[in-house]
Amino acid sequence: MSAQTVRCTYSAADSPLTLDPAAAFWKDAPSVAFQHDSLGKDTGLKPTVVRVRWSKQFLYVLFVGPYEVLHLKPNPQTKDDTVPLWDWDVAELFIGADFSNIQRYKEFEVSPQGEWVDLNVAKDKNEFDWHWNSGFERAARIDRDAKIWYGGMKIPWTAIDTREPKAGNELRVNFYRIEGPPPSRKFLAWQPTNSASYHVPEKFGKLVLE
Repeated sequence: MSAQTVRCTYSAADSPLTLDPAAAFWKDAPSVAFQHDSLGKDTGLKPTVVRVRWSKQFLYVLFVGPYEVLHLKPNPQTKDDTVPLWDWDVAELFIGADFSNIQRYKEFEVSPQGEWVDLNVAKDKNEFDWHWNSGFERAARIDRDAKIWYGGMKIPWTAIDTREPKAGNELRVNFYRIEGPPPSRKFLAWQPTNSASYHVPEKFGKLVLE
């Protein structure tokens, strides 16, 4: 596999969404790690690690984010979408199954406080529909002693891909994390976009189901 590809191993059974990377579900799951920003420059942070797995029903994603300074939204609420969640510390997944029009993809975000937003993106039309509802589960916790926060996502395949999920399927993907208060915020990216924007689908990597 290239540095632009993340493997995603199969789970025959679905699992509750756990935030413990040492749990049996996550322990041997493939992962990627990154500490550079969207321009490819080292942020000086410890690497963010992302683990992925899949079942016939769901895509599972776990972000493990060592932090220096948290920038959290006061009075968080987790019942409905929080827009704009990207003004605060957050972990983000951009994923698309349409290789004929790479400007169409989905965006999923979770904050250290469990806030969330999901968007149906049609970048070719400059449409970012946060009223779209994927039905994804999310969870988060902060370990303040270790200075690490954990964010989990459990996303129905029906929200991502019209194909039946099976080994060999490929999707376009990028992982991101934002940390810290302005004016010194850090914008991490697994695959650098060579832009201040994360919405550069030409730079996405691949996720391959195994």
